[in-house]
Amino acid sequence: MHPSTPYVAHFVDVEAYSHEVSSCGFWPGGGPVDEAVFYAYAYPEPQGFKDYPIQPPEAFYHTGMSEFLLPYDIVRTAISPDDVLLSFLQSTYAAAAICANWDRQALERQ
Repeated sequence: MHPSTPYVAHFVDVEAYSHEVSSCGFWPGGGPVDEAVFYAYAYPEPQGFKDYPIQPPEAFYHTGMSEFLLPYDIVRTAISPDDVLLSFLQSTYAAAAICANWDRQALERQ
């Protein structure tokens, strides 16, 4: 079971992490990360996830947080911020799906 998340009711964690997930979001900075970043993680983290090649090249895996981070300033100053952020989100999802052997065809069917 997923460990309790600070400031989140236990029943929420139980439901949120009852299956494998790929999650992403924005962090304004604080705690172990001093700058604003976009983040992405997989839970439970599949083998090979942290070593999977992701985009853009400025994104990195933060071992203390067990998630990929992309500094906000990289996105903010890019010629095409949407494309930079989308490449991060798509490549980190692919890392989770491929490393965990998800049935992407079934998951991504629309």
